[in-house]
Amino acid sequence: MGEDLARTYSVAFETFQFADRFLDFPLSQLMWQGPEEKLNDTVNTQPALLVHSIAAFRIFQTNYPEYKPAFVAGHSMGEISALVVSGAIEFEDALHLVRRRGELMKMAGEESPGGMAAILGMSFELLEEICQQLSDADYQVQIANDNCPGQIVISGDEIALEKAITLAREAGAKRVQRLAVSIAAHSYLMASARDEFARAVAEAPIKEPIIPIIGNVTALPLYTAAEIRADLNAQLTSPVRWRESLLEMKRLGVENFIEIGNGNVLLGLAKRTHPDSTRIPFGNLEAIEKFLSLY
Repeated sequence: MGEDLARTYSVAFETFQFADRFLDFPLSQLMWQGPEEKLNDTVNTQPALLVHSIAAFRIFQTNYPEYKPAFVAGHSMGEISALVVSGAIEFEDALHLVRRRGELMKMAGEESPGGMAAILGMSFELLEEICQQLSDADYQVQIANDNCPGQIVISGDEIALEKAITLAREAGAKRVQRLAVSIAAHSYLMASARDEFARAVAEAPIKEPIIPIIGNVTALPLYTAAEIRADLNAQLTSPVRWRESLLEMKRLGVENFIEIGNGNVLLGLAKRTHPDSTRIPFGNLEAIEKFLSLY
């Protein structure tokens, strides 16, 4: 992750170096050389995604210093990366926050294990009804990510999750895929992490954003530090309303999306939700150099 950027652009290399010093361990070496199993530990994955995104953003910013997007948005942990771009939080404070987020989510997953599954080709309303039918005081499953039309992720304890998977298949889902995770992110099983993360958010020096950010929980623009804190505090146990976030940006006149960071998954979701938009990746060296040559 990001090695090609660090070798080519000094601003990216400096971003990785800063993160290594701040976190007091060689995150960059883990990102570039592995082992993959250790990188996939959420304690390391979350800061790795942040660092890659900010390294790519700084390359963009260096080349287009006057450019200011209408809005920024980030999916799940990516919301914190977007907050850095928005000017609401400094990079070092975001590093601390995502590292703590990963630690707390890992502990919550060990204390209250569960799972997640992607459900394709089913309406939000029908899947939500299935989840509500299966949830009671003892076992619960809920929508974790409403990603785009026909792509939804559910999350919860194993018993309710397996029942929901069975009912979704019976109800005509085109595809159901268990995710290779032991943490039920964006569900009630993260409740034990919520209060400690809220303390970390309260301690973080968050300020009013220069660029409004679309919140994961509200799917609306956030303009104040208080609104940002409230969205972050609710995020661990609430669904990521990404489809609605994209529709809100469309309603507000957004026609062009640039995905800055690792991969281009979000551009695929934008294509499904806002097919008339222009979608441009800006994450790996090939995509960045193509962008710089065209614009």
